Amino acid sequence: MYSNSIILFMNKMLCYENELFSKGITLVAGIDEVGRGPLVGPVVAAAVILPKNFCDERINDSKKLSEKMRNELYEVICDNAISIGIGIISNERIDRINIYQATKEAMKEAISNLDIKPEYLLIDAMKLDIGIPLLSIIKGDSKSQSIAAASIIAKVIRDNMMYELDKKYPMYDFANNKGYGTKKHIEAIRKYGIISEHRRSFRPVCDYIGKNSNMI
Repeated sequence: MYSNSIILFMNKMLCYENELFSKGITLVAGIDEVGRGPLVGPVVAAAVILPKNFCDERINDSKKLSEKMRNELYEVICDNAISIGIGIISNERIDRINIYQATKEAMKEAISNLDIKPEYLLIDAMKLDIGIPLLSIIKGDSKSQSIAAASIIAKVIRDNMMYELDKKYPMYDFANNKGYGTKKHIEAIRKYGIISEHRRSFRPVCDYIGKNSNMI
């Protein structure tokens, strides 16, 4: 018998999945991305297919979880998922096609990297032309376990990329700001210039380029 907390979780975070399961659809992939707003690095998307009977009430929008909990759930999701696909679109590609189109590319790449083709997609606030039935859900990472799981996978992967970049360029404080335009990050740009991983189409990076030519 389920506890009250599990029942509440299932009613909130599994309602979309359970509706699809009731129709005989079992391979449901949740899709989400991380990294649309930062000034540095790629946008990362994940596609996650969880088993029909999987339920973990700790899973939620990655932004609402502590880093410790995200890392724990990352392992849980990887251990239990039927398949996980990752899509990574570089800052150079983002500058060429814009962040909206790059996000769509990352999601499509994540879906194509799944080991098994999903029957249905649940996507966080994005519509894709991909030939698979889908539902775009506003704030889906707080309404669907599958999307929330994808947000956790994408967040952990991108954060780890920022930790590695921080080792190379500690003056930008990437370990703490994850590439977002914090005061310390912007001050570092003014003092040290920009690096190859900066998104040149994003302000204030493009403003800096217009005034200077320094690049690490």
